[in-house]
Amino acid sequence: MGNEEIRVPPQNVDAEKALLGAMMIDEEAIGTAIEHLDSFYFYETRHQKVFDALRDLYAQRKNVDIITLSDFLTGKGTLEAVGGLSYLTELADFVPTSANARYYVDIVKEKGIQRRLIKNSTEIISKSYGTDVNVDELVDAAEQLIFEIATAKQKQQAVHVKDVIKTAIETIDQLYQHKQAITGVATGFIDFDRMTSGLQKSDLIIIAGRPSMGKSALAGSICEYAAIHGNVPIAIFSLEMSKEQLVQRMLCSQAQVDAHKVRTGFLSPSEWPLLTKAAGKLSNVPIFIDDTPAISALELRAKARRLKTSHNIGLIVVDYLQLMEASAKTESRQQEISEISRSLKALARELNTPLIAISQLSRAVESRQDHRPQLSDLRESGAIEQDADVVVLLIREEQYNPT
Repeated sequence: MGNEEIRVPPQNVDAEKALLGAMMIDEEAIGTAIEHLDSFYFYETRHQKVFDALRDLYAQRKNVDIITLSDFLTGKGTLEAVGGLSYLTELADFVPTSANARYYVDIVKEKGIQRRLIKNSTEIISKSYGTDVNVDELVDAAEQLIFEIATAKQKQQAVHVKDVIKTAIETIDQLYQHKQAITGVATGFIDFDRMTSGLQKSDLIIIAGRPSMGKSALAGSICEYAAIHGNVPIAIFSLEMSKEQLVQRMLCSQAQVDAHKVRTGFLSPSEWPLLTKAAGKLSNVPIFIDDTPAISALELRAKARRLKTSHNIGLIVVDYLQLMEASAKTESRQQEISEISRSLKALARELNTPLIAISQLSRAVESRQDHRPQLSDLRESGAIEQDADVVVLLIREEQYNPT
């Protein structure tokens, strides 16, 4: 035991000191640092405190130098904790110029990520030794911990509203300066886009209807438009149709060819070039299809994370919600659907991506005289309407009134 090597966590204290010194002599270096770093990337606690103080001074648009920094830390009661005025002087004198600030940022961030990998891996190993372990949940938790690092996003702590107001005002001003009717993913349906301003990030959009109402067709049309006209990378999780069936439907839609004629083989010679042209167009759009049947919420989340990391997915579609499996068996199917619905909303928020989930409606629609669907008709769970940001209820009146 006495001969075992003591492992020191990855760190570069000199790079931390050099970066803080550069920030003290050049406000541009502060902007560069806060764009890429947070205080947890620093190994030494006192460096974390100095970084936070510099960031706060910068946010308040105050001049940054040893005097203002010292005064700020004194007001916080942390000057002595960081080493006093003498240590701040040491930091300021550590580098003669801020020219290499970005280089120091990269070093500090790299070491911080290494330490977080060690911390998260240790946590995963510890949980893996547990006697009462749900393996699926463990794998999901492990992937979540690694995903946080890969995307350089950490779970946010509660913040005071004043810290968010500046960003909110800047966003409003940007919208005011560059007026746009559509601020999210455009669907190609003018009235719908006018009402929603497009599919917004983090939103869960439910498209619901009885069978043969065109739910999948509507979702498919939205995907085609967003990918072709907006170049939006899209992930489609098709639980009802195979990937071949789905692509065949897309080809017919783009070529404006009767799908029944394609299925039965009764294509006219003039329709083949239309399909060929549609195939060429669809081959170049960023649509990714996963047709795993009865996929679980955990598995879908894991696959969506990987697609987000590798292809920066801008829209997720699940067809359809009731065909998914819950991550764990519950007392009723209603509870399972509630858990699936919550997981989809959580996924939309986590990936900051709009998510369309197709849902069936209950038979209550059929017993209603006008057959018009209502929110209460969402099948097997009232949680769906609670989790959803937008609900689209479909009806084809000709389905009930053929004449």
